[in-house]
Amino acid sequence: MKRRILPWLALAACAPVLAPAAPGAARPLVVYAAGDIADCRFSRAAYSGAAETAAIIAKGDASALVLSLGDHTYPNGTAAEFRDCYAPTWGQFRERTRPTLGNHEYGTGQATAYYDYFGELAGPRGRGYYSFDKGGWHFISLNSHLNPADHQRQLMWLKDDLAASKARCTLAYWHAPMYSSGGHTPSKKMQDVWRALHGAGAELVLSGHDHDYERLAPMDADEQPDAARGVRQFVVGTGGAYLTPYLWIHDQSEARINWRTGVLKLVLKENSYEWEFQPVELKTQPEHPQQEASDSGAANCH
Repeated sequence: MKRRILPWLALAACAPVLAPAAPGAARPLVVYAAGDIADCRFSRAAYSGAAETAAIIAKGDASALVLSLGDHTYPNGTAAEFRDCYAPTWGQFRERTRPTLGNHEYGTGQATAYYDYFGELAGPRGRGYYSFDKGGWHFISLNSHLNPADHQRQLMWLKDDLAASKARCTLAYWHAPMYSSGGHTPSKKMQDVWRALHGAGAELVLSGHDHDYERLAPMDADEQPDAARGVRQFVVGTGGAYLTPYLWIHDQSEARINWRTGVLKLVLKENSYEWEFQPVELKTQPEHPQQEASDSGAANCH
């Protein structure tokens, strides 16, 4: 992996030309996504970072799908944390949320509180992966924290799921990113998953874990740029928990924001998608223009 040390803050933009919408195309699906959300150790829920990001979603499309990218509560994913911190903030979107597991959910051992809170919305209990179709897109929630044997079962299930899907556009999401410039040690654990997604022509992967926002260029499973069929990854660990620095900037990193919490808004169309990072509003004016956190663009499905 080629990496280089750069300053924390950098932004880049990319806006490919989109194919025209087909006559009679379905209404676009709006999606809000973020992970690393509810931490009420130092404040009440109403004054937490999770309340601030929840306010962004609440002001948006009331029918939008919400993807929660793991680490819903801190520090241990307990039932009390879900009750006292997550439920009063992001809990208002529970019925339209499709979650994925993070490492902090396992602070209780078997992610019991996570499965209790989300119920059937989290897929089969104890497994942590499932799929569904919505708005003409295929969505796949995966578990990046399985033991090797269970991971192989997930991979086999994923290949069958991709083969059975009839959707043109596919979005997968899990907690620990395959590629990132953030502070966690890079892991190849999900490389075989990425390879399966790339082979099936998937468009997007969303992750959290690193407490920052990052957009990376479309890549194959070996980190090689692939503008034609590569999978584009967004890291959105900005759901309300404390933010963290970038340590090693990935060669394919195109946009980075780690000084504002916020959510990723996606507009998913029949043959294309748009993205926009929506930051929490500052209570005071920024001292520097670069603090105006923004990243947006659009691309076609493969």
